[in-house]
Amino acid sequence: MHSESSPFDPRPSALVRLMVHLSEGVLACEKAVVGALMALILTLILANVATRYAGAPLYWVDEAAVYAMVWLAFIGASALTRLRLDFSVTLISDKLSRNNARRMKAVASLFGAVFAFALGVMCWRWMDPVGIASAGFDAKVYAGQSFNFLYTEQTQTLRWPTWAVSIVIPIFAATMLVHTLANLLEDLGLSPPRSHPGFTSAEGVN
Repeated sequence: MHSESSPFDPRPSALVRLMVHLSEGVLACEKAVVGALMALILTLILANVATRYAGAPLYWVDEAAVYAMVWLAFIGASALTRLRLDFSVTLISDKLSRNNARRMKAVASLFGAVFAFALGVMCWRWMDPVGIASAGFDAKVYAGQSFNFLYTEQTQTLRWPTWAVSIVIPIFAATMLVHTLANLLEDLGLSPPRSHPGFTSAEGVN
């Protein structure tokens, strides 16, 4: 006799297992990167305080900390999607039966996947890798042809290429798409839901 969890009983197909394993691998990398970025931000803040107190402030530290925080926000948001710790409104789902609540979660995961895919398409059009390659990776030639100055701009103090800082957005789109698809497969009962001990609440991320 099958229990209520029977939708998760069938063995997932190879493609489903591949997607779920890919999502788990990406999540493991994201956890490591988030930890490194948090340590970097703390180091930059302490260095900023120490150098200002010594009367020799480093002008580039503030900008570096801001960009590290931006990367942390995007990568952390992607990880929270897989951990299912992102913000959600459960006013309706709490009143539904278990099966209907699962269906609603599947719809939410589907919308998340559509958003991630749309963001990826936007980033492709914005960064236009085919266009910059056609211009021989010459930023000035490409800017003159397309009026897209992404590859000629630099940050204010660090003088880093703007595209190198902004590349976290397409990375976020790709990883979020992987996570939302894995979540969707679990919500549809095509794969058993993965548990992540220590991450039952948002506080566990830290």
